[in-house]
Amino acid sequence: MIYSEIVKIASNTSNVGLKNDYTYKSSKKNSMCGDLIKVELVAKKSKISSMRYETESCIYCNASASLMAKQIRGLSIGRVKKDLNKLRSFSMDQKSFQIPTKFKKFQSLFKKTNTNRLNCIFLPLDAVLKALK
Repeated sequence: MIYSEIVKIASNTSNVGLKNDYTYKSSKKNSMCGDLIKVELVAKKSKISSMRYETESCIYCNASASLMAKQIRGLSIGRVKKDLNKLRSFSMDQKSFQIPTKFKKFQSLFKKTNTNRLNCIFLPLDAVLKALK
């Protein structure tokens, strides 16, 4: 069952569509389900000023990408890497995982019912981390 909250998050398409204007770029494919995401990041003075993306993916990946594009805006590249690596280490089995403050909205995606969709949720994170390497 897909919760209305996830549908609402995924329906925000304000950052969808590549513009071929970027400082960093990557694409990533989920080998388990075939989801694909392409990201373009613009950075000025080592801060992320925007993220654009295109996906051929499920609603969980779209929701994660939509949240990601909003949440990383204005953050330093170092902070983004640190926080995304921490967020990427999330596991449904952990009892006391602390989501980085800037990424608290991801809590709506980290539900027990979405355990089998973690790879889809993590795909945008992995694409951003790949771009920033």
